[in-house]
Amino acid sequence: MNRITQCMHGRGTVSGVMKHRHMAQADVPSTYLAFTGMYRPVVFWNITDRCNLSCTHCYSRSGPDRTTVGELTTSEAFGVIDDLAAMGVPLILFTGGEPLMREDLWELAHHARSRGLKMALSTNGTLITPDVARKIRECGIEYAGISLDGARAETHDRFRHSPGAFDKACSAFAACNEAGLRCGVRVTLTKENKNELGDIVDLALALGASRFCLYWLVPAGRASDSYARLQLDRAGVVEALDVLYRKAKETDPAAMEFLTVDAPQDAIHLLESMEKDGSEDLADARGLLESLKGGCSAGTRVANIDTRGNVYPCQFARAGEFLVGNVRDRPFSTIWADTGNPVLARFRKKQALFTGRCGVCGYRDICGGGCRVRAHAANGDFLAEDPFCYVTDPKN
Repeated sequence: MNRITQCMHGRGTVSGVMKHRHMAQADVPSTYLAFTGMYRPVVFWNITDRCNLSCTHCYSRSGPDRTTVGELTTSEAFGVIDDLAAMGVPLILFTGGEPLMREDLWELAHHARSRGLKMALSTNGTLITPDVARKIRECGIEYAGISLDGARAETHDRFRHSPGAFDKACSAFAACNEAGLRCGVRVTLTKENKNELGDIVDLALALGASRFCLYWLVPAGRASDSYARLQLDRAGVVEALDVLYRKAKETDPAAMEFLTVDAPQDAIHLLESMEKDGSEDLADARGLLESLKGGCSAGTRVANIDTRGNVYPCQFARAGEFLVGNVRDRPFSTIWADTGNPVLARFRKKQALFTGRCGVCGYRDICGGGCRVRAHAANGDFLAEDPFCYVTDPKN
C-alpha cells in the first residue's frame, strides 16, 4: 500500500511511527498501522463468495451463482475471531463476494467488537440503505470501502454487469455519511476507465469519501481472463500516478487521503515527484517508506482467510502453491507464526534472490520487488521481475 497523502503531508509522522512501532497493535492509532514492525497482520477475510454482482475484475470469481457450501460456519468463524483477538491483529476487513450477503455478518461483527477488534468492510455498496448503514456502524464496523469504477453510470455498470449499480453505490455514500459511518472509494483502474480517473476523484470528494484507494489489476480470479485486455501499459500507469499526485497535492489531507494498492513501486514515482517539487516532506516520506523495509505487505502485515478457512499471504495470492494452511486444521495464530512454513518464508525473505530487472534494481529497498503474484502469473517464476513495473531505468 502506497500512502500518498501521508507521505506528502506527513511532517511529524516519522516520530509518530517510531513512538508506536513496538506498542501492542490494538493500541496503535490507525494512522500508523501500515508502519508497525510486527507480523500481526491486517486480515482480509472473504466471509462469502456469494455476490449480487459478477464483476469483470473480481479476484475471487464471486457472483450470484456461488453458494454457501464449504463456508466456515458461524461457530467456526467465532473461533477464528477469538484466535485473532488473542493474537492481537490490528484489523479485520470483512470482504467477499459481497459480505452483506452473509446473514450472520452482524453476529460476527458484534462478537469481534466484544473481543476488542477493529473492523472494516469492503462492499460494492448496492445493498447499503440508510438502515443498513446504521446497522453497520452500530455493530462496530468503523469504515466501509465502497467500489466505484467510473465517474459515469455507463462505465461503472459495464464493469459490474449490472444496470443501476452506479446509482446504488452513490446512494450508499449518502447513507453512510448520514449514519456517521466513515466511508471511502475503492477503484480498480484499467484501460476502460483510466480517462475518468480525475473525474472519479472529484466525484469521491463530492460524495463525502474520506479515502481514495486506487487498486491496480492483478491476474487473479476472474481478472485473469481479461488481464491482458484491461491492464494498463507503462504510459498509462505514469499518467494515472501523475493525476493522483496532483489531486493529492490539491486536496486538503483532512478531507480525503489517497492511496494505491498492489504496486509497491508506486512509491518511487511519489518520491521522484516530491523531489521535483522540492517538497519539505521528502525526507520524512523517504523515512516512512524505508520503515516498511520493502514495500509489499503480503505474508507480513497482510493476510487472507478465504470462505473455507484457507490462509494465504494476501487476497490476491490464492494460487494453490501459495496456500499457507487452513484454520480448520490449525489456529491462524499458529499458522502465521510457523517459521518453517515454506510459503511464508518465500514472501518474507525474497529480496536477495530476485532475477531480471528486480534483481539489479536499486529501488528494491523501497518497493520490495513489486507484486510477486504478477511475477508468478507471467511465467511461473515467483522471483522474476514484476512485469507491471513502470520503471525503465532501475537505479543501481
